[in-house]
Amino acid sequence: MTINEAINHENVSLVDVRTPSEVSMEPVPGAVNIPLDEVLERWAEFKEMQRPLVLFCRSGQRSAKALEFLASKGVADGMNGMGASDVLISLM
Repeated sequence: MTINEAINHENVSLVDVRTPSEVSMEPVPGAVNIPLDEVLERWAEFKEMQRPLVLFCRSGQRSAKALEFLASKGVADGMNGMGASDVLISLM
């Protein structure tokens, strides 16, 4: 499955790992906000989310870090949606 297909999948879980202030400037419809600094304590929530699981941030760096951490906890099936702008374009 491509990232575009995943983002537009009817069961997708979109997770925005940006800060709440960043989210307020460029919100992504349907995304849940779990800032990167909360992923460490909230990682178990990701196991319960629908699949495909797509994480994103502003550039893709924080979402990559979050995915690396989640993989170390056994949540290895997430995808990096890169930046919020990329996800928004895919949703159009």
